[in-house]
Amino acid sequence: MGEVTTFIGLDVHKATVSVGIAEAGRTGEVRFLGEIPNRPATVARFVQKLAQRHAGPLSFCYEAGPCGYALYRQLRQAGHDCVVVAPSLVPTRPGEHVKTDRRDALTLARLHRAGELIGVWVPDPAHEAMRDLVRARLDAVEQLRKARQQLQGFLLRQGRIYSGRGTWTAAHRRWLAMVRFDHAAHQVILQEYSDSIADAEQRRDRLTVQIERLLPGWSLAPVVAALQAMRGVAFVTAVSLAAEVGDFNRFANPRQLMAYLGLVPSEHTSGPKTRRGGITKAGSQHARHVLIEGAWTYRLSARVSPKLQARLERLPKAVREIAWKAQLRLCGRYRAMIARGKPWNVVTTAITREMVGFIWAIAQQVRPAE
Repeated sequence: MGEVTTFIGLDVHKATVSVGIAEAGRTGEVRFLGEIPNRPATVARFVQKLAQRHAGPLSFCYEAGPCGYALYRQLRQAGHDCVVVAPSLVPTRPGEHVKTDRRDALTLARLHRAGELIGVWVPDPAHEAMRDLVRARLDAVEQLRKARQQLQGFLLRQGRIYSGRGTWTAAHRRWLAMVRFDHAAHQVILQEYSDSIADAEQRRDRLTVQIERLLPGWSLAPVVAALQAMRGVAFVTAVSLAAEVGDFNRFANPRQLMAYLGLVPSEHTSGPKTRRGGITKAGSQHARHVLIEGAWTYRLSARVSPKLQARLERLPKAVREIAWKAQLRLCGRYRAMIARGKPWNVVTTAITREMVGFIWAIAQQVRPAE
């Protein structure tokens, strides 16, 4: 007979870790072991004691959350199995209205023993660092958007409306520099809002430069270069998508990647009645957002622009052929769906979903660097 595995559920918080244990077998005992401080040294001593008490292997699990993957890596380095669980996919009972750390730990241990938990993909430290850098740039972009919105709202309240074609162009910035108010307080507000916009732009640009500088040392650098063969997938979009998805090879087919990004329709089927709704919007919101922005470019005719041609020159022929095939299909499909009277948001979402299929095909042609 093989060794008996003991399953341990951890309810992890910033300061504490609640521990529940489930012995092997359907009738194995499930009990609460207590609460320990969430410090690496304390966790190491506790895990060592558990290993001494149980002859078989230990299998840990805890929910993904703000505490990250430090505990996962510590347990794996100690030679134990560990699963980081997707919180949204943990089965719950509708009638339960009491939630405590003790119950959560026991529930995780019990479900882990039953094989009912679905783990998330855990990135390596290098990939996690690049993903954090990309998300920091996203925070800077969001801060810039809010700063611009605050300035525009202030000018609108004061009746100062720009009559030019587009905002935040050179002409618009010259117009902002010439705006004058009678009261000194309003002039101070204008200057403060303008300075906050400049600071946010500089922060965004600094982070973009750092991403460009660190990209060659990232294992997914070849994948990022290949993804830019697609129309609507420039540098920032390709880096964001690679950072959020990670290893494309863990998806056996493009439909799995579409579902992972939340681009498949939701469904409620009961008996003979089937009802499909909007997309599930699962997974990374940022990745889905940049893909939908890129799908807008397929409303125009298929062509290779000078910028796209510069990105294609260093790529393999197979990647270029997939990208051109995507252009021919998606541009034609976009126009055909609009001609049938489909709403533009429905069309763009459908194009995004098919776009992900071609992205998956391109990622299969490129091997990440060691």
